[in-house]
Amino acid sequence: MHRNREIARFSAGVLAISAAAVAAAYCFVGDAAAACVAATVILLTCVFAVFTHARYQELSLLSSKIDAILNGDRNLSFEGMQEGELSILANELDKMVSRLYLTTDQLERESASLADSLADISHQLKTPMTSMSIMCELMKTRVRESSNIDEDDARYLLGKLRSVQLLQERVRWLVSVLLKLARIDAGVVKLATQQVDAAVVVKEAAESLAIPFDLANVELVLNLEDGSSYIGDAAWSREAILNVMKNCMEHAGEGGCVEVSVSHDALACRICIQDTGPGISPEDLPHVFERFYRGEDSGEATATDSSGVGIGLSLAQSLVSAQGGAIKASNARDRDGAVLGARFDIVFFSVTV
Repeated sequence: MHRNREIARFSAGVLAISAAAVAAAYCFVGDAAAACVAATVILLTCVFAVFTHARYQELSLLSSKIDAILNGDRNLSFEGMQEGELSILANELDKMVSRLYLTTDQLERESASLADSLADISHQLKTPMTSMSIMCELMKTRVRESSNIDEDDARYLLGKLRSVQLLQERVRWLVSVLLKLARIDAGVVKLATQQVDAAVVVKEAAESLAIPFDLANVELVLNLEDGSSYIGDAAWSREAILNVMKNCMEHAGEGGCVEVSVSHDALACRICIQDTGPGISPEDLPHVFERFYRGEDSGEATATDSSGVGIGLSLAQSLVSAQGGAIKASNARDRDGAVLGARFDIVFFSVTV
């Protein structure tokens, strides 16, 4: 209250007017009148100070309640404030907070409902997707064994069936990632907080992608430093790293290479994933973690083009951020500044600054 400029200006004005009134009373009436005016001014000033102090206490209480609400405390109410304008303000704030609580609860229910719906859709899609896969295999066997189809037609049909299988695998992966994103958005994903061995997580992610790397003819190089660990969730960390590695594999190109290194220092555990692809254009770099962003030059996805639909990196960022980490995309460059490929740095901090 003492640092309030409004109070300071008001006090200065009161003192000036009081001094003028006391001086006038002394000059025109006498000592007794001046003393009476001075006593009255002092009394009124004391009364004003008491009421102002009480008002600022109410404001301080109101401020502390708002701060507690902003920090997630729902067991607060603005009732009981009985002072004029502050009572009106508190009543309006109470209405606003109640409305915000209702809106938040409604959004949480809708998010949970969306997650449940996507889970149901994912489950319902599994049966027809499995049937499609089986039928494709049966058709491929039938084409190979048929004597009525010449070699060129058979090769053409087998290529088309392979494309159908690739599309089917893409849809399966897309549904899986969308389901995971919906669960994260709905807040139903419970992340563990335990010691995670980064080298083990990277090895498990690499094992999951061993066949895709082999089919894509992309080399995977692991440089893992023992003892690199952090506090987080091993399963979801593996999911995040797997999605980044998959993205790098898709852009490294046939005959390319993806290198994953793990290191740690006093501040953080660091995971670097780098490919030998064309890198990320300056226009796309700020948007690589946005959902469904594929870049201006990526065009339409095809069965043989597995460049993705722009949700794998978004999922990775969500999972890393949920564990208190950070992920950054950039281009690896040589000493002359030439782009060597895309680079993703994942950092899980060991200390809180």
